[in-house]
Amino acid sequence: MAGALLKETARGETINLRANKKQKALIDRAAESLGRSRSDFMLETACREAEAVLLDRRYFVVSDEAFKKFKAQLDRPPKENPKLRRLLQTRPPWDR
Repeated sequence: MAGALLKETARGETINLRANKKQKALIDRAAESLGRSRSDFMLETACREAEAVLLDRRYFVVSDEAFKKFKAQLDRPPKENPKLRRLLQTRPPWDR
């Protein structure tokens, strides 16, 4: 979505960033490896990350009936699962 958004809109705003030499070199190498300009690379990457952050904080609205069903599933005791029980009872290698 970020890539499509960048191609559809004209650029009229300026964003200023300060970076150290290592950061700039890393960004330039990555952009060059994709055949992109630094600005294009940084904008697309920043927009992709911004979308991920916002989607991660999304909430969902459901009907009362759907929420009741969801809560009932959460409240129901889990089915017996011998393999999972054995896994959870196994000491991790770093504790041995």
